[in-house]
Amino acid sequence: MAQNPHVFTQRRLTDAQLLGDEVNDLAPGSNRVAAMFSCSEIRSIYQVITPHIRCTPVIEVDGSDFGVSAARLIFKLESLQHAGSFKTRGAFANLLTRQVPDAGVVAASGGNHGAAVAFAAMTRNVPAKIFVPSVASSAKIQQITEYGADLVIAGERYSDALAASEAWVAQSGAMPIHAFDQVETLLGQGTVGLELEGQAGELTTLLVAVGGGGLIAGIAAWYAGRIKIVGVEPAQAPTLARALEAGRPVDAEAGGIAADSLAPRRVGELVFPIAQRYVNATVLVSDDSIREAQRRLWKQLRVVAEPGGAAALAALISRQYVPAPGERVGVLICGGNTTAVDFDR
Repeated sequence: MAQNPHVFTQRRLTDAQLLGDEVNDLAPGSNRVAAMFSCSEIRSIYQVITPHIRCTPVIEVDGSDFGVSAARLIFKLESLQHAGSFKTRGAFANLLTRQVPDAGVVAASGGNHGAAVAFAAMTRNVPAKIFVPSVASSAKIQQITEYGADLVIAGERYSDALAASEAWVAQSGAMPIHAFDQVETLLGQGTVGLELEGQAGELTTLLVAVGGGGLIAGIAAWYAGRIKIVGVEPAQAPTLARALEAGRPVDAEAGGIAADSLAPRRVGELVFPIAQRYVNATVLVSDDSIREAQRRLWKQLRVVAEPGGAAALAALISRQYVPAPGERVGVLICGGNTTAVDFDR
């Protein structure tokens, strides 16, 4: 495959280093965390991926529209990103800054990351093989195949699909693009924060849905403690909450209505030290509150969100997060890949 003109001349760390012994150096207060995921690194990635992604819109509303008194809500609609979620940022960050072999790329995904990698690979004319678990939604499976990727359903959960993808890497030599535990992926997702700050100005708090943690870690690295970052997880998939309790990534339950996007079983090894340093709190929300958030987004804004995409709003609706008077609360709607709206019916 031709030389990638965007490959950084100085690599940060090899994948082996990132996932090997050196990951132990990524302590919450270490300088290496700040250096690897600094604002300058995120800006550099943003310059590379900007021609290939959408600058998604922001809508500011009075909190009373959603039953939240005395607060302003600022919605960042990453559901309108290419391939329907924020994941496209990380996908392009990988494809444009790493050397892709002739065997192409491979990814394991609950659905959104797979769709994003398939989309990015299609635009770059790169072969892609995507492994998804059986819980992946039909909408996401259809997207992946429409983008021309080779789709394989492997097991019931994300961890099963990941194991199958790793076996394919060993067999084929394809380049793995991890959904959240990869430097380039985290930097790509961090551009959401960069973009939001330029659009929305000063926020008090930002609510971010958490699965493997790539999105919240990238955004938290961008803001670096300048605003309050709150992670929102389904009660049946508390990956970050369990990790913070244990002081390290640990296996957690992996179920619920958003299992195809917010239930990878544990947060990433690279994600954890950033979250431990910069995420102020986590809250858990029920499946019922996620469904209600989906309904209210449609009723009030005519915005379609998948369950994982609506989880951040669910924290407000269920009062798991209660803003202080005058607070400016950012709400990240991170995905819109759902069959909830069917115009053929």
